[in-house]
Amino acid sequence: MQAFQSFPAPAKINLFLHITGQRADGYHLLQTVFRLLDRHDTIHLNPTHDGIVHRLDGPADLPEAQDLCVRAAKLLQAETGCRRGAEIRLEKHIPMGGGLGGGSSDAATVLLALNRLWELHLPRARLLELGLRLGADVPVFVFGENAWAEGIGEQLQAIALEPAWYIVLTPPVHVSTAQVFASKELTRNTIHSRIAAFSQGFGHNDLEPVVCRTYPAVASCLDWLKQFGDARMSGSGSSVFAAFADEAAAHRVFAQKPQDISGFVAKGLDQHPLHDFAD
Repeated sequence: MQAFQSFPAPAKINLFLHITGQRADGYHLLQTVFRLLDRHDTIHLNPTHDGIVHRLDGPADLPEAQDLCVRAAKLLQAETGCRRGAEIRLEKHIPMGGGLGGGSSDAATVLLALNRLWELHLPRARLLELGLRLGADVPVFVFGENAWAEGIGEQLQAIALEPAWYIVLTPPVHVSTAQVFASKELTRNTIHSRIAAFSQGFGHNDLEPVVCRTYPAVASCLDWLKQFGDARMSGSGSSVFAAFADEAAAHRVFAQKPQDISGFVAKGLDQHPLHDFAD
């Protein structure tokens, strides 16, 4: 009997998020920079020979059939004709529904890890295609580097970012992403920018004003963090973040946070820990 092997699934933040248009099928066009963080979920995988994909452990409020880990494994099976299976244990450390990409990252890690464990040898380009079928945020984790993203988030270019530490805070509210994108108040015509224009402090999050009006707890959290720097919301929230030059400065501010707000301090990554799992 094989032992479980463990693989990290890192969080991401959006350093900015501009909505530049909307496609005829309803998907929004955007520009953003994804930054990977060293805060991660852990995926425990045990490859089997029975062809069955089964999640043994995971969040009680996340049904197995809806779990992106399970869906990723089954998609990989179906697309390759692989007859092997896997037992999955999902250990969550990234807040669910916080705009930090936890579920998408979990799916990408399953694709990358099982591609190796099942000896499928799919190239990264093929895994990117499969990732997009699971969700618009999955490809950046398969891409494996900090990225300038366009389209619906799947057109990716690697971008070099300065070292930084981040405070990430998550107020106790669940933001409906669909509701935010459907809002008539959402700006959908931000002027298209070039990657060369990006620098520290560039841009804004077009979703932030809509979320802050609808969810006062997010606005309150942002207001508190803005005392210490350029605080922003990640994705569609509810998590917010601010960058600091060093770990000590980040921890000093984090120690002052309101007790009813959860969060963490994390270092920005240059690459996904499983970057070398695909060519």
